[in-house]
Amino acid sequence: MICVSTRGGAPDVGFIDAMLGGLAPDGGLYVPKGWPRIPRHDIAGFAGRPYAEVATAILKLFTDGDLASGVVERLCEEAYAGFDHPAVAPLVQLAPGLFLLELFHGPSLAFKDIAMQLLARLYDHVLVANGSTATIVCATSGDTGGAAVEAFRGLDSIRLVILFPENRISERQRRFMTTSGDANIHVAAVDGDFDDCQALLKSILADRTFANAGLAAVNSINLARIVAQTVYYFTAAAALGSPERPVTFAVPTGNFGDAYAGYAATAMGLPVERLVVATNSNDIVARALEAGRYQRGSTKATLSPAMDIQVASNFERFWFECSGRNANDTAVAFRAFAASGSVDIPPPTHRRMRELLGGVAITEAQTLATMRATFEGSGVIVDPHTAVALASAQADPARDSRTPVVVLSTAHAAKFPQAVRSATGIDPPPPPRIKRLETLPEAFDRLPAELEAVKAYVRAAAA
Repeated sequence: MICVSTRGGAPDVGFIDAMLGGLAPDGGLYVPKGWPRIPRHDIAGFAGRPYAEVATAILKLFTDGDLASGVVERLCEEAYAGFDHPAVAPLVQLAPGLFLLELFHGPSLAFKDIAMQLLARLYDHVLVANGSTATIVCATSGDTGGAAVEAFRGLDSIRLVILFPENRISERQRRFMTTSGDANIHVAAVDGDFDDCQALLKSILADRTFANAGLAAVNSINLARIVAQTVYYFTAAAALGSPERPVTFAVPTGNFGDAYAGYAATAMGLPVERLVVATNSNDIVARALEAGRYQRGSTKATLSPAMDIQVASNFERFWFECSGRNANDTAVAFRAFAASGSVDIPPPTHRRMRELLGGVAITEAQTLATMRATFEGSGVIVDPHTAVALASAQADPARDSRTPVVVLSTAHAAKFPQAVRSATGIDPPPPPRIKRLETLPEAFDRLPAELEAVKAYVRAAAA
């Protein structure tokens, strides 16, 4: 598997090197030079198979030639052995033709676990085999940080640095990061929003002094994260009769990684009727798809904090694909966006985007109303991020009532008790993992949203 940068100014690398590097040296994001195709009969054969087996089959398309025989099977088995549900990502029917894809049965009760548990094992295997170590920096809007801590804690090969926006995530999201007590985990609250944290991360990764010293990233800018997230699109669609039966997916999005994973699944051969990208009032992606202008706004704090993002990193990958993989145009566009905060999408690229995706923005009132209606109608308690996706599926003007809709349920409702209480009047029962966290002391540092301060913090963690 050869990987290229969306901006065309970096050398081609193998999949493992793309994983270890995270961001390409030219500031772009790695994508496969060509997406591998999965035959229709293989997709049908995914139905009923253990999740780890499907993950193995898909990951091997990217790693064959890089990892020894049997390694991928072992890593996938280990990654998903600790999930609370035997299906890992089970489908739950809410109504005729409407399903929740529960992605929160991992250690941190969020969909990020599904990719992060595998990514940590890939990293550790490669680093130990090479006799090397790495410092991983992670910017999080809430759930990525907790998933990274659960996946990388205690590993001798990794030092993990987490940057989260102070006072902009739920207490339970924070506690998944701040209570580990492991010596290789370093957590800092940044005086800013998630976009500040993400910009700091990208600046550090672009500093070749840091990059040459074993620095890496596990945000969804990391291609391995995207590949791991394609798996549940295939398992869900196959369970509902794909490839013979078309399926629509509704995806809550912040950094656009989960939505781009859905696109990647279609590029690999999964027949998808429609991908509905759901945003909260931080609606940069919905506005871009509607109006053809990718324009940053001010970040608003909402009930769905993991989506409070105004710079959706993976949108660059989608732009690259929809421009006919024109790296020069992509590079010019995203350098202009970084400088000015807005860029017009060329009409042919915009038309292609709209052919593939629909964008829907959901208000706070709609989010609460959807949480309430779901509980009253089915007895199911959903978190606010899932509610945004549910509302978008219902509001999508192109919805075909004959096509089953799968809504990605990305976090356990108990991580957001205040929002659930506001919507339903009840407290979501906390699972044992959360009860344990509430008894543990927290430890984290505080940093200004200043590059030199964060660089010094990362250097100290690496040492």
